[in-house]
Amino acid sequence: MERLSCSNCDAPLEYEPGEIIVTCKYCGFTNVIETGRAFTLEHSMIVNRFDAQGVEGLVREWMRSGFLKPKDLEKASKVSELSLTYLPFWIVPVEAKSHYKGLFERIGPGIVKEGDISKRYDWLVLGREASEFPTSEYKVPLEGKIPFNITKIQQGAKVLNSEIDGSEAVDMAKQQIELQHEFLTKQDVDRIIEIKTDVSVGNVVYLHAPIWLITYTYKGNNYRVILDGATGDVIKADIPPVEEFKLF
Repeated sequence: MERLSCSNCDAPLEYEPGEIIVTCKYCGFTNVIETGRAFTLEHSMIVNRFDAQGVEGLVREWMRSGFLKPKDLEKASKVSELSLTYLPFWIVPVEAKSHYKGLFERIGPGIVKEGDISKRYDWLVLGREASEFPTSEYKVPLEGKIPFNITKIQQGAKVLNSEIDGSEAVDMAKQQIELQHEFLTKQDVDRIIEIKTDVSVGNVVYLHAPIWLITYTYKGNNYRVILDGATGDVIKADIPPVEEFKLF
């Protein structure tokens, strides 16, 4: 791998093959790899508000609450791994308008219906090409974003770089929004005859958000929890199956 230096402080850049937007771990400057272009978009971050002890407490609170969980989940579980990772996201502000025509066949003879869908989104695109992160279930707390500041990153936390650039993120957002509007259209008609979606994109933001990845062990099996380091909310979690009560 070619050795590159930060264009701001000249420190060596640490990055993996495939990463395009690289944040210098020494000064926090945003560098664009290989293209030779300057990074001109806003680079922000969300501040992490919990330490490992606090995160474990939040996980155990989640274990005690809600339904469809084993009654002894909190007492019988051991948290075996806690790691804080700042994931790279692209926030794509979008005004999307769709006009559709479709066939409504649910009652009586089919009729042709037309309609419009108009939505505003801060569409979230993860800057990693291969990831199981549940983007659709994560609402970035944008009210807490600040300019990226390397001194706000906790010691030992991992900062991942983006493997896509801003233009790729916009293309992905447009494709996903078109699919979303097709899904919404199918709530109103049974078969789509035609649909046209126009998308207007605002100022794209590149953002790092603190995500805690937790592994806990229950009755010999490992389960994962993904937690928002800014709000303390559980984004997604594995729940062990509840054993069925047997009479005999």
